[in-house]
Amino acid sequence: MAGEFAAPFGGSLWAELAGRWHDLGKARPGFQRYVRGDSNAHIEGRVAGADKTHSAAGALHARAMFSQTLGPQQGEWLARALEYLIAGHHGGLADWNAGELGPGLAPRLKSAEAQAEYKEAMQVALTAMPALCAAPAADELRNAGLSASSLRDRSQPLARSIWMRMLFSALVDADFLDTEAHFKSKATGHRAGFPSLQQYRSLLNAHLTNMAEQVELSGRGYSAVMCARAAVLAQCRAKATLPPGVFSLTVPTGGGKTLSSLAFALEHACEHNLRRIVYAIPYTSIIEQTASVFGAIFGPENLVEHHSQADADPAQETARSRLACENWDSPLVVTTNVQLLESLFADRPSRCRKLHRLADSVIILDEAQMLPPEFLQPVLDALNVLLTHYGITLLLCTATQPALTELAAFDPKKKLRGLPVPTPIIDDEAALFAQLRRTAVHWPTDLNAQTEWPDLLPRLLDHPSALVIVNTRRDAAELTRALPPGTLHLSAAMCGAHRQATIQEVRQRLNAQRDREATEPFYVVSTQLIEAGVDVDFPVVFRALAGLDSIAQAAGRCNREGWQVQGDVHVFVRTIPKLLAQLRSAAETTRSLHDQGLTDALAPAAFDGYFKLFYTRQPSFDARDVLTELADPDGRLQFNFRSAAKKFRLIDDEDQVSLLVPYHLVDAKHEQLEPLIEKLRRGETDRWLMRATQRYTVTIRKRELEKLERQGDVQPLLPGLYLLIDQTIYHPLFGLLPRDSPLDAASLVQ
Repeated sequence: MAGEFAAPFGGSLWAELAGRWHDLGKARPGFQRYVRGDSNAHIEGRVAGADKTHSAAGALHARAMFSQTLGPQQGEWLARALEYLIAGHHGGLADWNAGELGPGLAPRLKSAEAQAEYKEAMQVALTAMPALCAAPAADELRNAGLSASSLRDRSQPLARSIWMRMLFSALVDADFLDTEAHFKSKATGHRAGFPSLQQYRSLLNAHLTNMAEQVELSGRGYSAVMCARAAVLAQCRAKATLPPGVFSLTVPTGGGKTLSSLAFALEHACEHNLRRIVYAIPYTSIIEQTASVFGAIFGPENLVEHHSQADADPAQETARSRLACENWDSPLVVTTNVQLLESLFADRPSRCRKLHRLADSVIILDEAQMLPPEFLQPVLDALNVLLTHYGITLLLCTATQPALTELAAFDPKKKLRGLPVPTPIIDDEAALFAQLRRTAVHWPTDLNAQTEWPDLLPRLLDHPSALVIVNTRRDAAELTRALPPGTLHLSAAMCGAHRQATIQEVRQRLNAQRDREATEPFYVVSTQLIEAGVDVDFPVVFRALAGLDSIAQAAGRCNREGWQVQGDVHVFVRTIPKLLAQLRSAAETTRSLHDQGLTDALAPAAFDGYFKLFYTRQPSFDARDVLTELADPDGRLQFNFRSAAKKFRLIDDEDQVSLLVPYHLVDAKHEQLEPLIEKLRRGETDRWLMRATQRYTVTIRKRELEKLERQGDVQPLLPGLYLLIDQTIYHPLFGLLPRDSPLDAASLVQ
């Protein structure tokens, strides 16, 4: 199975050998006694005693067999990949040498314990299963080394480490699936029955045709907005026949980017026999909307919706929590940037197991401008490796295209290694932006003077409806409380189901107001989570000063459907906490551009200038020296996988946990949640149960959890997942508001 998984990138022999030898240590007499007495023997490190350890034996066997077949020098070098894979198939990919995070792989394999494990195992295995222990012929091993293009690539910094991680993915996914087949045989059936990509394409085309017919019946078929959306879709379909590579889809907000990009991906995948589509979105907080849209077209059972919240604490993984993690076995995956990008640098089996499925896929980076600048070089290096060696097509999808290519030499001193120049899907981006211009941005006279709420409130109340977007939860809660009753609030303090219900109410009230069925004033206050793809249409938007891309995204929630001649976006100024360094830098960049004479804040040229200036202000594109841990200057395949994974954290969530909210007690329409909670309380879980409860979770810091535990307000369910017992601290408007510090969230952006 591992060999089959690695076939798309030419790694079959390597993965097959890893699968063949990874459990040789279980032949030890001590392990046999252990495994016959404990049904949880798949998990290493959970039961006291040395008899259960078994992952060193196969690694040492790979070294011995390769050295015997190819000679010590070449054999030990080529075997190193298998040493990492086999030794780490439970505990994760290790650092090579001893360091802060552990003893390292090299000293571990030299230890007396590992040598004894190998000796004990082989005394049994060579007699009981000689064919399993045998190595391929020398020529076959050499050819496998020569045919591994990533292994020979010294030009791309991450080529070799990602190759090892891809092989590791094939191994651990096969191992998980084999274990699942034993412990939960019914789960295997859930994996079958996905439609083909051609069927997905047909379903999407039928949906788009129906949408066009409905627009025509409404009499809006020839409006500027609808004509522009039709043109975007047509160009996406036309460019899909081009060879795989890097593409950019630069479309103003409200231009139909989401479904048009999916249409491109499906046409392109069918045209070039690619295997799946991975749609990556910046925020967990808005993934529900995209997954809901796709689920309505294809059926929710026909896509994987994977949040990082599904992952367990690595120190407390169990067989059950591992099986709850996704392996992206669907033709259509909707995930977050965090989940996708952190997996490319991960060390844990549960985080790596999906990676082999990226080969021969279309990866859509929605809102590509939100790639984190402090990790930009590792991200671009990893994407370049996937483009060169794993047959992907990359689509950068945004209204505010960042400068990510080699040719954008905006700061030669930093020497950013960029992506290949993308093929633009839209032939005339400037004309499209002009056609879809529906708003004007209004700036304050002084971008350095903070706007106080008493000054902003009269301006808001002059409008029958308005959306206000702020930078912190504290501002969102304060302003919501200052506005009239009936004002709605959106932030990541609310669980996904709560946010989704609120957004639905926003749309209903806007439609009623537009159709003159409602006349009462209506206001919404949100953090920036509403900007990235949430489909709402206000006549006026107020936006706290932030990056120019954020202001443009806010403009996309204003006059989105073109009902007015012009919508208005008013920028105001609020203090940004020092902890939000990137947000402060983005706001300062906008302020600088404005002071230099920003003539058109929504033109493509403005974003080009903004990102060039924004990036030049970054102290580093690899702020935590991730690439140093994965450098291999002498070509000896000695990487620090664990250290790299620890450093590459797009969200510093080591001190965060997920809190499951009993939302059915807030909204009775979610009564299906109650039996799911009871299953978790009884200790039941699999990935389907985790997926069903994800939309009812809120991420909180561990210090907040400790307070809730002391108060008796939470109950542990799984590692990293807790149940909120006292539902009175979950507010039906604001979400989670802990008793002692209800607004202590100024450092949180979402």
